[in-house]
Order: sequence, then C-alpha cells, then structure tokens
Amino acid sequence: MNNPSVSIIIPVKYFNAKLEKSIKECLKLDYSNFEILVFPDEINAGFVPFEGKIKIIPTGNMGPALKRDLALEHSKADIFAFLDDDAYPEPNWLKKAVKHFKQQEIAAVGGPSVTPLESSFAGMASGCAFASITVSGPYTYRYIPGKKIMEVDDYPSCNFLVRREVFEKLGGFDSSFYPGEDTKLCLEITKKLNKKIIYDPAVLVYHHRRDSLNGHIKQIENYAIHRGNFAKRFPDTSRKIAYFIPSIFVGLLALGAVLSLVFPFIKLLYLSCLAVYFFTITANALYSIVIDRPNSLLKKILLIVPVVLFIFITHITYGVFFAKGILLKKLKEEKKE
Repeated sequence: MNNPSVSIIIPVKYFNAKLEKSIKECLKLDYSNFEILVFPDEINAGFVPFEGKIKIIPTGNMGPALKRDLALEHSKADIFAFLDDDAYPEPNWLKKAVKHFKQQEIAAVGGPSVTPLESSFAGMASGCAFASITVSGPYTYRYIPGKKIMEVDDYPSCNFLVRREVFEKLGGFDSSFYPGEDTKLCLEITKKLNKKIIYDPAVLVYHHRRDSLNGHIKQIENYAIHRGNFAKRFPDTSRKIAYFIPSIFVGLLALGAVLSLVFPFIKLLYLSCLAVYFFTITANALYSIVIDRPNSLLKKILLIVPVVLFIFITHITYGVFFAKGILLKKLKEEKKE
C-alpha cells in the first residue's frame, strides 16, 4: 500500500458549476495513481468534457448511496475516496490520506469539510453554524480542522476514504438508511469487522453548504430524523447525549412557555434563561465566524445575526425531527428506479 490506486467517487444528479470546480481541483491533486468516477443521472446540457483520469457513468434516476455502490462495478482501485459534488479537495488530500492505509487495522479515513471562501452569504452562515460548538458539540472537527489525528467511530461520506476490500465485504452502503448510510457503514466497520476509522485534520476538503435557510433546514431535518431512528436501532454510535440535547431543549422551551402563562414568577426565570441562551449562542456565533473562513471584517459583522438565526433554527429543527425519528418504526428506503 505504498502507492495504492484510488478511485474518487462523485455521485451527482446533473452536471453543474460546483461539480466542474470539484473535478478541476481533483485534477490538481499531488498524487499520481488515481482516477475520477462521476455518476450523474444522465449527460445533461451543462456537461463539460474532461480528458484523462475521468470516467462519466450515467446511472439513471437513483440516489447517492446507490451511486456510490456502483464503484464496486466500475473500479478496481485499492481505495475508494468518496466526495460530494459540491466539495473539492486540497492538493495533498490523497497523499495525506493514503499513508494511513499502510496499517492493516485501518479500514477508513476521513477529514474536515471546511466552508470555502467563495461561498454564498447563506452558505457561509450555514457553515459557521455547523462550525459552532453549540450546534456540532464535540463534532466540530468535521467542519473545521481538529488539532490531532484520532480514531473515530462515525464519519460522513462527503470526505471519506475506505479500503475496497472492506467496502466489498460489507456490501457497500445500505441505501435503506439514506442519508444515514455512512453511519451504518461506519458501525459495521468498527463493530462487525473490528477495524479502525481515522480522522486526520490534514485530509481536508472544501464543502459548500446549502445556499438558503430553507435548504439548511431541510438538511437538518434529514440528519435529525435519521439520527433519531438510529439512536433507537443502533445505540453503539448514535445513542449519545449530544444528539438528545436539542430535543430536551425544545421540550423545555415549550414547557417553560406554558408554565410562564400560568405562573408569573416562572416567567421571569424563563425569560432569564432565554437571555442566557441567546447570549451563549451569540458569543459562540462570534467565535465560529472568526475561525470559520470569512476574511473580510465587514462580512464577519454582517454574518453575526444570520449565524445566530441559523443556530437557533438548527436547534429547534433538530430537536423536533430527532424526536420524530425515534418515533418512526421504519425509515423511507432509497430505491433504484
């Protein structure tokens, strides 16, 4: 595994400007033994032809998890490097990642997905919210580079590399859990195969966030409903207190509002707690704005209120839909059409 072959796997609905940027940056990688497999639904009018290491494989209408599984059919590489179509890597991405695979007990490697400087205003606000400890808790290292290489038990597929033999042995992603298919795969890697997943802050990609508040909310809904269902079904990696806190917060928020109407003395306590809460998320928003990318002082100032809003709405949305996920008996399955 000194110079393993790598297939970069990019599932996408159709060709777009962010995918073009992703491909161009992948072609600049400081690593020789790789190819890029792009899986669009079809070759659309926005297609930009590329030469060299790229294969374009139309799939018809199917979701990202099923498209990633097609790597087993179309690639003979030693390692699959999964990348979202709206993400692009640092030049040393593969070089930093593949060195970990020299150790046989390491099955997969992930790294931070940082909000790029060229993001839209809403995308930057979303990225700063994700980078906030009040949103991501102990998992902020997924959105801003952590300080050390460490072992993890769960990692998102937007920046995730896995040994082909491991991916094949586990049958690929379980599409019945999309968008939680990466959590299910990581669970099987760590618990079923007793292999390791390594986080390396140098294995870095830039990942565009949703370009609107509504898009951000929809993304949080999907994350929360699957994590809630997983907390019930797969406690090893998903039944953690950090995932329950937003639902507890929403419950206390609602209970406090009702009690405040009945007991005047509770109203003062309730409003005081809300003031402390908003002071906390505002302070944390300021911190995440400083460390998470925007290099313009004006942009930093203009982002303060939107980031606080994104954080608050994220707490409410995640809390409600995490609880819904717990109550659901079965998740909607992604099916090939």
